[in-house]
Amino acid sequence: MPDTAFDPQACAAVLTMARQGRMPRPLDLPVALRPGNAAEAYAVQDIVVRERGAVAGWKVGAASPQALPARAALTRDSVFVAPAGSAVHVPAAGFAVMGVEAELVYELGADLPARSTPYSADEVLAAVVSVRAAIEVCDTRFAAWAQQGEWSRLADQACHGALIVGSGTTDVAGVEPLLQAVSLSVNGAVAVQHPTWGNPAGDPLRLLTWLANEGARSLGGLRAGQWVTTGSCTGTVMVASGTVVVADLPGLGRAEVHLG
Repeated sequence: MPDTAFDPQACAAVLTMARQGRMPRPLDLPVALRPGNAAEAYAVQDIVVRERGAVAGWKVGAASPQALPARAALTRDSVFVAPAGSAVHVPAAGFAVMGVEAELVYELGADLPARSTPYSADEVLAAVVSVRAAIEVCDTRFAAWAQQGEWSRLADQACHGALIVGSGTTDVAGVEPLLQAVSLSVNGAVAVQHPTWGNPAGDPLRLLTWLANEGARSLGGLRAGQWVTTGSCTGTVMVASGTVVVADLPGLGRAEVHLG
């Protein structure tokens, strides 16, 4: 549980007001309001998310296959699902910065509410109805990118800006993430390309299972219709307004966003 001396509501208010433009963006949270651990950061993040709107998805990742995952809930105002074969246009004016990443996203077709018996990996995978290519646009409510401690960034929805969901497959069992090639193109030029999985967390099913059993619990668990993106396969590429970004996962799907 968060330390009783820590005020997550006051911390969340700083992030919300900075996002809404009601106060200057701080370089970091005030010292007295900085989360000191993951529990405090999640307490803040949950308040930020509840004030922002309905949960439409999640981002989840880990630094290595053995590391404890971390998550952020994503609200409806930041999740864009492309019509079949189409690009998504997202206004750039709402972002402080734009760091783009190619990712793999899972569509949930069944609820996975919190329960006392942990879900197995097979149960979690059975709730998935499609796997798609995606682009995450990373952003910050702070005055500078990546100048804060990890708990401040986690409280700030783990640097989430927008999620663009592209095309994919309903053959969930046939997807082999660790063998999946990926490329990220910016204005028609390939910026990053990997012949196989480029995500340091390893198998994304481990991340999904952790999210179902632990990560999503404080916000009511996972729900049908939500999207779960499982971390960058390309690292973060910083771009400017007017940029066209394409994430291509050959044999699986493609996502395209016009930022401007």
